[in-house]
Amino acid sequence: MTSRELPYLRRNLPTYSGFVGNMPTIMVIDDSAADLCEIRRAFSSVGVSNPLLLVRSDDEAKRYLSGAYPYNDQAIYPVPSVIILDLSQPAGFELLTWIRNRFPNGGLLIVALTRLEEIRKISRAYALGANSFLTKPVQASELRELINIFGGYWLVNAMSHYRQEEIVNV
Repeated sequence: MTSRELPYLRRNLPTYSGFVGNMPTIMVIDDSAADLCEIRRAFSSVGVSNPLLLVRSDDEAKRYLSGAYPYNDQAIYPVPSVIILDLSQPAGFELLTWIRNRFPNGGLLIVALTRLEEIRKISRAYALGANSFLTKPVQASELRELINIFGGYWLVNAMSHYRQEEIVNV
Protein backbone atom coordinates (compact mmCIF):
# COMPACT_ATOMS: atom_id res chain seq x y z
CA MET A 1 0.00 0.00 0.00
CA THR A 2 1.19 3.46 -0.82
CA SER A 3 0.40 5.89 1.98
CA ARG A 4 1.95 8.76 3.84
CA GLU A 5 0.70 11.73 5.67
CA LEU A 6 0.80 14.89 3.60
CA PRO A 7 2.77 17.00 2.74
CA TYR A 8 5.47 14.37 2.27
CA LEU A 9 3.58 12.35 -0.33
CA ARG A 10 5.31 12.08 -3.70
CA ARG A 11 4.30 10.04 -6.72
CA ASN A 12 5.70 9.79 -10.21
CA LEU A 13 3.01 7.56 -11.68
CA PRO A 14 0.57 8.78 -14.34
CA THR A 15 -2.84 9.81 -13.01
CA TYR A 16 -6.27 10.02 -14.59
CA SER A 17 -9.08 11.79 -12.75
CA GLY A 18 -8.31 10.50 -9.29
CA PHE A 19 -6.43 7.40 -10.36
CA VAL A 20 -2.80 6.43 -9.92
CA GLY A 21 -2.15 4.01 -12.72
CA ASN A 22 -5.54 2.35 -12.94
CA MET A 23 -6.36 2.41 -9.22
CA PRO A 24 -8.69 4.93 -7.55
CA THR A 25 -6.87 7.16 -5.09
CA ILE A 26 -8.43 7.36 -1.62
CA MET A 27 -8.06 10.41 0.63
CA VAL A 28 -8.78 10.00 4.33
CA ILE A 29 -9.32 13.24 6.27
CA ASP A 30 -9.23 12.80 10.04
CA ASP A 31 -7.71 15.06 12.69
CA SER A 32 -6.64 12.10 14.82
CA ALA A 33 -3.19 10.71 14.01
CA ALA A 34 -4.09 7.53 15.91
CA ASP A 35 -7.25 7.03 13.84
CA LEU A 36 -5.35 7.65 10.60
CA CYS A 37 -2.80 5.05 11.64
CA GLU A 38 -5.56 2.53 12.41
CA ILE A 39 -7.31 3.26 9.11
CA ARG A 40 -4.04 2.77 7.21
CA ARG A 41 -3.48 -0.55 9.01
CA ALA A 42 -7.04 -1.64 8.29
CA PHE A 43 -6.69 -0.93 4.56
CA SER A 44 -3.41 -2.81 4.47
CA SER A 45 -4.66 -5.78 6.51
CA VAL A 46 -7.64 -6.43 4.23
CA GLY A 47 -5.51 -6.17 1.09
CA VAL A 48 -6.74 -2.85 -0.31
CA SER A 49 -3.71 -1.63 -2.23
CA ASN A 50 -5.11 1.62 -3.59
CA PRO A 51 -3.00 4.74 -3.15
CA LEU A 52 -3.96 6.26 0.19
CA LEU A 53 -3.59 9.94 1.10
CA LEU A 54 -3.77 10.66 4.83
CA VAL A 55 -4.68 14.23 5.79
CA ARG A 56 -4.93 15.59 9.35
CA SER A 57 -6.52 19.00 8.83
CA ASP A 58 -9.20 20.70 6.79
CA ASP A 59 -6.69 23.36 5.71
CA GLU A 60 -4.31 20.72 4.34
CA ALA A 61 -7.20 18.97 2.56
CA LYS A 62 -8.30 22.26 0.97
CA ARG A 63 -4.75 23.07 -0.17
CA TYR A 64 -4.38 19.61 -1.70
CA LEU A 65 -7.80 19.53 -3.37
CA SER A 66 -7.48 23.05 -4.75
CA GLY A 67 -4.03 22.31 -6.16
CA ALA A 68 -2.34 25.01 -4.10
CA TYR A 69 1.40 24.90 -3.58
CA PRO A 70 3.00 22.42 -2.99
CA TYR A 71 0.20 20.26 -4.47
CA ASN A 72 -0.11 22.08 -7.80
CA ASP A 73 1.15 19.19 -9.98
CA GLN A 74 -1.72 16.72 -10.46
CA ALA A 75 0.63 14.18 -12.00
CA ILE A 76 2.22 13.92 -8.55
CA TYR A 77 -0.81 14.91 -6.43
CA PRO A 78 -3.94 13.52 -8.13
CA VAL A 79 -7.42 14.56 -7.11
CA PRO A 80 -8.73 11.49 -5.27
CA SER A 81 -11.63 9.40 -6.55
CA VAL A 82 -12.89 8.71 -3.03
CA ILE A 83 -12.73 10.84 0.12
CA ILE A 84 -13.38 9.39 3.56
CA LEU A 85 -14.13 12.38 5.76
CA ASP A 86 -14.40 12.26 9.55
CA LEU A 87 -17.24 14.65 10.37
CA SER A 88 -16.36 14.67 14.07
CA GLN A 89 -13.32 16.86 13.49
CA PRO A 90 -13.67 20.62 13.88
CA ALA A 91 -15.30 22.07 10.76
CA GLY A 92 -16.08 18.61 9.35
CA PHE A 93 -19.42 19.66 7.87
CA GLU A 94 -17.94 22.88 6.52
CA LEU A 95 -15.22 20.87 4.78
CA LEU A 96 -17.84 18.52 3.31
CA THR A 97 -19.69 21.55 1.92
CA TRP A 98 -16.47 23.03 0.53
CA ILE A 99 -15.50 19.76 -1.17
CA ARG A 100 -18.93 19.25 -2.72
CA ASN A 101 -19.00 22.87 -3.96
CA ARG A 102 -15.54 22.42 -5.49
CA PHE A 103 -16.51 19.11 -7.15
CA PRO A 104 -20.25 19.54 -7.85
CA ASN A 105 -20.68 17.05 -10.69
CA GLY A 106 -20.44 14.00 -8.49
CA GLY A 107 -17.15 12.77 -9.98
CA LEU A 108 -15.82 12.47 -6.46
CA LEU A 109 -17.30 9.96 -4.02
CA ILE A 110 -17.49 11.21 -0.42
CA VAL A 111 -17.98 8.82 2.47
CA ALA A 112 -18.83 10.63 5.73
CA LEU A 113 -17.37 8.94 8.79
CA THR A 114 -18.01 9.63 12.47
CA ARG A 115 -18.23 7.87 15.81
CA LEU A 116 -21.62 9.42 16.43
CA GLU A 117 -24.77 7.64 15.36
CA GLU A 118 -27.09 10.64 15.37
CA ILE A 119 -29.79 10.65 12.70
CA ARG A 120 -29.47 14.43 12.48
CA LYS A 121 -25.79 14.16 11.46
CA ILE A 122 -26.54 11.47 8.89
CA SER A 123 -29.31 13.56 7.31
CA ARG A 124 -27.13 16.66 7.29
CA ALA A 125 -24.21 14.77 5.68
CA TYR A 126 -26.45 13.53 2.87
CA ALA A 127 -28.00 16.99 2.41
CA LEU A 128 -24.51 18.46 2.01
CA GLY A 129 -23.54 15.95 -0.67
CA ALA A 130 -22.08 12.89 1.02
CA ASN A 131 -22.55 9.72 -1.03
CA SER A 132 -22.54 7.45 2.01
CA PHE A 133 -22.31 7.56 5.79
CA LEU A 134 -20.40 5.11 7.99
CA THR A 135 -20.13 4.92 11.75
CA LYS A 136 -16.49 4.70 12.83
CA PRO A 137 -16.00 1.55 14.91
CA VAL A 138 -14.18 1.64 18.22
CA GLN A 139 -12.46 -1.76 17.88
CA ALA A 140 -9.65 -2.29 15.35
CA SER A 141 -11.21 -5.59 14.21
CA GLU A 142 -14.49 -3.80 13.45
CA LEU A 143 -12.59 -1.14 11.52
CA ARG A 144 -10.90 -3.84 9.39
CA GLU A 145 -14.30 -5.38 8.66
CA LEU A 146 -15.70 -1.97 7.72
CA ILE A 147 -12.74 -1.26 5.40
CA ASN A 148 -13.11 -4.72 3.85
CA ILE A 149 -16.74 -3.95 3.04
CA PHE A 150 -15.74 -0.48 1.84
CA GLY A 151 -13.09 -1.98 -0.44
CA GLY A 152 -15.59 -4.35 -1.97
CA TYR A 153 -18.32 -1.77 -2.53
CA TRP A 154 -17.04 1.78 -2.85
CA LEU A 155 -13.86 1.12 -4.78
CA VAL A 156 -15.75 -0.89 -7.37
CA ASN A 157 -18.33 1.91 -7.44
CA ALA A 158 -15.54 4.48 -7.95
CA MET A 159 -14.16 2.48 -10.88
CA SER A 160 -17.57 2.11 -12.56
CA HIS A 161 -18.44 5.76 -11.90
CA TYR A 162 -15.19 6.87 -13.54
CA ARG A 163 -15.76 4.64 -16.56
CA GLN A 164 -19.32 6.01 -16.99
CA GLU A 165 -17.97 9.60 -16.96
CA GLU A 166 -15.27 8.59 -19.44
CA ILE A 167 -17.92 7.19 -21.83
CA VAL A 168 -20.13 10.29 -21.48
CA ASN A 169 -17.19 12.65 -22.13
CA VAL A 170 -16.03 10.88 -25.33
